[in-house]
Amino acid sequence: MAKTKTTTVEKKHTPIVLKKGLNFFEKYINNASPTGYEWEGQRLWLDYIKPYVDETFIDNYGTAVGVINPKASYKVVIEAHSDEISWFVNYITNDGLLYVIRNGGSDHQIAPSKRVNIHGDKGVVKAVFGWPAIHTRSGEKEEAPTLKNIFLDCGCTSKEEVEELGIHVGSVITYEDEFMMLNNRYYVGRALDNRAGGFMIAEVARLLKENKKELPFGLYIVNAVQEEVGLRGAEMITQKIKPNVAIVTDVTHDTQTPMINKITQGDLACGKGPVISYAPSVQINLNRLLIETATEREIPFQRQASSRITGTDTDAFAYSNGGVPSALISLPLRYMHTTVEMIHKEDVDNVISLIYEVLLKIEDGQDFRTFIK
Repeated sequence: MAKTKTTTVEKKHTPIVLKKGLNFFEKYINNASPTGYEWEGQRLWLDYIKPYVDETFIDNYGTAVGVINPKASYKVVIEAHSDEISWFVNYITNDGLLYVIRNGGSDHQIAPSKRVNIHGDKGVVKAVFGWPAIHTRSGEKEEAPTLKNIFLDCGCTSKEEVEELGIHVGSVITYEDEFMMLNNRYYVGRALDNRAGGFMIAEVARLLKENKKELPFGLYIVNAVQEEVGLRGAEMITQKIKPNVAIVTDVTHDTQTPMINKITQGDLACGKGPVISYAPSVQINLNRLLIETATEREIPFQRQASSRITGTDTDAFAYSNGGVPSALISLPLRYMHTTVEMIHKEDVDNVISLIYEVLLKIEDGQDFRTFIK
């Protein structure tokens, strides 16, 4: 008897992000929103989300929130962070050169020869991270970029000339690299960590509105500030909202490129779906709901384990207000904290889909405790 050949038919991917959303995403990525100075990006985000929510508000430090069903007593948060890593002017030499310190986890090794925008009191000033030419370094021991030797050149020849441009110690600096598509497969740009998250939760609000879904609870779509300096925006806003449940989305490392150890970093890849995390701050039953939903709705997903903390706003929500059931859905990303961060189009769609589908499963007053006396 001849064996019957079986074939596996992969589920065809249906795009979620439409042209209008992609246009917003590009504009949102290209806008500068350094940690502590996120307000311009927050304005863009609020303008995009307003048609899909019942009300919006911001807190004292700029965390932006859209709310659906604001009068409901049971509150569910979906959250991302809006800030990008950057630099501060730390010292201006008499010759008009500028030395810097980090604002968040900026990578000094990628700085030399990068173009930047210095956000001064009189507007944006263009500058470059200078570096000695290769010809001048021959015969000497190569010196690697460090915080002590990278510097900015804005074309000035004196400290006074720099100050006349509106630049001072404390002026914030961002890279000028912008959004692009790569091989019609990847979104590429600076600050995809984590404005991709802000975009995705806004798209969840859009789907709920366009599909006329009525939730039995209050939904708080939160775009937090200051994650890159210690989850500070999330710490503040969770005390204000006092949620019952929180689902956070952030980025995690694609580990398929050279010089990354899968033994320590895990085996994760762009294009293979959202990443569901296991960590002490991730509430076990809420996490099971994510996995059950992904499986039921045939949304591809990957798994990641964290040791003590996730290092994301999940930790801030989980350990607030006496303990808030929290979970993390991550977006695989290549080249984190560089100006060429990369994410896969289909992963973006699938994170949006997973958050959307999970929200449709959460019940009013749902208790996520492992056992109840």
